[in-house]
Amino acid sequence: MASDGDQEARGDECAMDEKPQQVEQVQEVETTWGFALPELYHLALTFYKEKEGKAFQLSYDSRLSLMALSKQASTGPYQPESGSDVGYLDVLGSDRRREWAALGEMGKQEAALKFVEKLAALCSTFGPYIASHRIERDERERRRREEAERMRLEAEEAERRQREEDERRRMEEQQNKLQEEERLRQEQQKQQIMLALNAQTSTQFQQYAAQQFPGNPAQQQLLIRQLQEQHYLQYIQQLYQMQIAQQAAALKEQEGGSTKPGNEAQVQDDTCADRPPVTAGEDVLDNGHEESRPCLAAPSMWTRPQIRDFKEKVRQDAESVITVGRGEVVTVRVPTHDEGSYLFWEFATDHYDVGFGVCFEWSEGQAGPPNVHLSESSEEEEDEVEVDPPGEVAGNGDVTTDGGAGSGGAGEQSAKALVQEVVPVYRRDCHVEVYAGSHQYPGRGVYLLKFDNSYSLWRSKTVYYRVYYTR
Repeated sequence: MASDGDQEARGDECAMDEKPQQVEQVQEVETTWGFALPELYHLALTFYKEKEGKAFQLSYDSRLSLMALSKQASTGPYQPESGSDVGYLDVLGSDRRREWAALGEMGKQEAALKFVEKLAALCSTFGPYIASHRIERDERERRRREEAERMRLEAEEAERRQREEDERRRMEEQQNKLQEEERLRQEQQKQQIMLALNAQTSTQFQQYAAQQFPGNPAQQQLLIRQLQEQHYLQYIQQLYQMQIAQQAAALKEQEGGSTKPGNEAQVQDDTCADRPPVTAGEDVLDNGHEESRPCLAAPSMWTRPQIRDFKEKVRQDAESVITVGRGEVVTVRVPTHDEGSYLFWEFATDHYDVGFGVCFEWSEGQAGPPNVHLSESSEEEEDEVEVDPPGEVAGNGDVTTDGGAGSGGAGEQSAKALVQEVVPVYRRDCHVEVYAGSHQYPGRGVYLLKFDNSYSLWRSKTVYYRVYYTR
């Protein structure tokens, strides 16, 4: 009996022959149990084979009926010629065949339906068994739907992230392209400005480089490139400061205010470039007041790191080393030279910074050989030292010191002369690098190089300086 049941379990699921009169009954069973008839029959057959004789007991006639229905549902009506012979003493085999043959031409679908109905009627635990499987099936379906939904959301999220990444890359590439275009534009603009500036300062820088490295063209070219780069940075800084001053002036005009006389020098006159330099012979003062303010060319300022070599060279001439006492201001007076066109200056200190600035004093007198006057200014007195340098280099001659009488007539003339600022006085880190600069002669007069130590209450400063002119 058990071996025949196992053989029936290994059969394929039955293919049901649908009949019109059975459709309504099949739909009712499927609605009641929650499974399609093929799946419900499969569960019922599994339940019968696993539980019969263990969870429940059936009569012999009930088992024969269920076995016949399962045969009819799996293989169809009984066919004597297809079955094997049954022995005379095989009572169980004969009863099975008789019960199966009694079903006649009943269809597979009808046999499966009757099997389910009969098993449900004979066994009370069949209903809970199907219910538990229905719950498991619903739970699996729910998990499947959740997993499908999760995978769909993950796919959408991955697609969204991919779109965002593509958009970010596109924006980054566009931004990099714009930055590169801006860099190229700025580089091109820088090259144009540097070409114009180099054309103006080529002679000055070549003469300065030849002075610093005579007979060494490679070092001269390196120094010239450094000076040109520093000159460009200085020019850009001046433009920026000029824009700030112009914006401040425009803001004051919008507010209805008038520019104070002390701030007029901060705003550059656009017509200044068209105004020719004023010579000492022109009338620029009337009773100590300016009638027409002359225009000075912008100075060139730069630094170089060879401070030790510079101080060693300058230290050989004791007159080129001065001491600026604490709280003092020392002014070096350098007259213009008839054969010169540019003034150059260089200076450095030992351990501390010092203030430095340049002014130009217009003079109506005849310009002679360059002389250097050192004026030490304090709160109470001013002493003047005059140096007569040899040749065309100022600041390298013998020093003679006058008494406390001061400059006499020169001081009186300077009081009436027009003095214009070329380089404002700022503290310079000249103990770290050599500070250097040049300025084109605006006319005849005297340059005033101011070394300011008025802010220091305790330390004096040793200054190494050199000034000279070039044609």
